[in-house]
Amino acid sequence: MSKLERDIIVAEDDPDDLLFFEMAVKKTEIPVSIRHAKDGTVLFVLLKDKVPELLFLDINMPCKDGVSCIREIRQSKEYDNLPIIMFTANLYDKIIEDCYRNGANFYLVKPDNFVQLTEKLKQVFSLDWNGVMHYPAMAHFRI
Repeated sequence: MSKLERDIIVAEDDPDDLLFFEMAVKKTEIPVSIRHAKDGTVLFVLLKDKVPELLFLDINMPCKDGVSCIREIRQSKEYDNLPIIMFTANLYDKIIEDCYRNGANFYLVKPDNFVQLTEKLKQVFSLDWNGVMHYPAMAHFRI
């Protein structure tokens, strides 16, 4: 990884969704190094190894689900500056609110359209996350 690449972790158990994500990231033309966690347990191993610049977190994963992961992450001061972007197909209002209340920064619904995902990723990557955590109002949480 070069110094110009952004270090991110994608916690995603579905290989097709991961491939779709990786292809969309590449299409943004933003230099990114992606580390992959296939479940919530592997996620915490990767986090202990090195805190990324951004975490994209699925909700429905084996071992630990995404909401449990948010709670655990936000309980540790070590991860106070870690932006968490939910990356999920889950559209249940209760889950969205749980993610919001537990400290996720955005809720990115997995689009079926490759162009839409690329644009949403550009939106997330365009934010200045260095030292400034973005916690939008609930009305702007879902992107």
